[in-house]
Amino acid sequence: MKTIAYPPKSEWAALLRRPMQNTEQLFDTVRTLIDEVRQGGDRAVLALEERFDHATLASLAVTEAEMDEAEALVDETLKAAIRLAKRNIETFHAAQRFEGAPVTTMPGVVCRQKAVPIEKVGLYVPGGTAPLFSTVLMLAVPARIAGCREIVLCSPPGRNGKIHPAILFAARTVGVSRIFKAGGVQAIAAMAYGTESIPQVYKLFGPGNQYVTAAKQLVSLHGVAIDMPAGPSEVEVLADEHANPRFVAADLLSQAEHGADSQAMLVTTSEALAAAVQTEVERQLAALPRKEIAARSIGNSRCIVTASMDEAIELTNRYAPEHLIIETADYRRIAERIVNAGSVFLGAYTPESAGDYASGTNHTLPTNGYARAYSGVSLDSFIRKITFQEITPEGLKQIGAAIETMAAHEQLDAHKQAVTVRLASV
Repeated sequence: MKTIAYPPKSEWAALLRRPMQNTEQLFDTVRTLIDEVRQGGDRAVLALEERFDHATLASLAVTEAEMDEAEALVDETLKAAIRLAKRNIETFHAAQRFEGAPVTTMPGVVCRQKAVPIEKVGLYVPGGTAPLFSTVLMLAVPARIAGCREIVLCSPPGRNGKIHPAILFAARTVGVSRIFKAGGVQAIAAMAYGTESIPQVYKLFGPGNQYVTAAKQLVSLHGVAIDMPAGPSEVEVLADEHANPRFVAADLLSQAEHGADSQAMLVTTSEALAAAVQTEVERQLAALPRKEIAARSIGNSRCIVTASMDEAIELTNRYAPEHLIIETADYRRIAERIVNAGSVFLGAYTPESAGDYASGTNHTLPTNGYARAYSGVSLDSFIRKITFQEITPEGLKQIGAAIETMAAHEQLDAHKQAVTVRLASV
């Protein structure tokens, strides 16, 4: 992990660069696969599953018997943990419900908003070396609370033709409508356009590799919404001399083990802490089962020492991290100055892992600096807001002349006429 002490602001952009691969270079390959699914339906998905996931499948849908089998395979301790996480996620997201009260903007003119669920949503849950059953909770729980009528989930099967049992148990626990064995580009294409088995949805959610990211970007150009742009996961720890080096190192490594292209950043005002964290990272890294992946990620990472906390905060807001852990003596005060971050973890005893799993906040967050403009997944991600307005005859008298004037100045005479004919009748 490279340490850079007191870099001038002219060097910040280079230091904060992510290890991102350009997904645009994958578009031709991904577009071909999407077209195969659009034209071939289930047959194409099954062929691509055999090609990429090395799974020979008779059908794509997960059966009730497979759900029962998966539930029997999941350890009772894990089941209890999943249920606890579900309750916390439900509590936090249920509090986000929107109630739009009617607003009288002027006498006789009443406007309001109504929140309505997106009827059909598709959830993508990666499998592979780290099956993300926690993502099932993060996506399906708010979808259920929002009232989405159909929740479709796709996840890649293993070579045995089965989805990881914990993913299936989590899906049953939160009430996912239908589950299918499909991964990668073929899963995104199937949910975006529909096949004989997999329903077409209106919005897609969930993380994935660069091919999944490219597929989501491409289908979003053709009438299917997506949750947000996505890239490799990342964390920044903002720390002062009071931080515990063991805690900081553990936080950095918890992010690094996600993948070789993940990034872990330490921004601190203390050279002594930076050195201590470096030592701890090496010590803890050696004991990790996924140490090879984490080591490659640490190679993409930085430890930046700044001259002041003001400078550290400015640098943090410029980086706009997906996850931000603040381990300082006055972390609450500093947190109020953070304007660009996906999710913030306050104090020495709030690891990023808590938000990843069970505190209640959502772990589907904007990466690659998109936290400057995007929010993480929330209840709002699964709803639309429709506006309503009602104008009485007296209200039209109040507002009509202004509408006529504005329409005339935009040279839209039919707009003006729609008001004029009504005014003539009142």
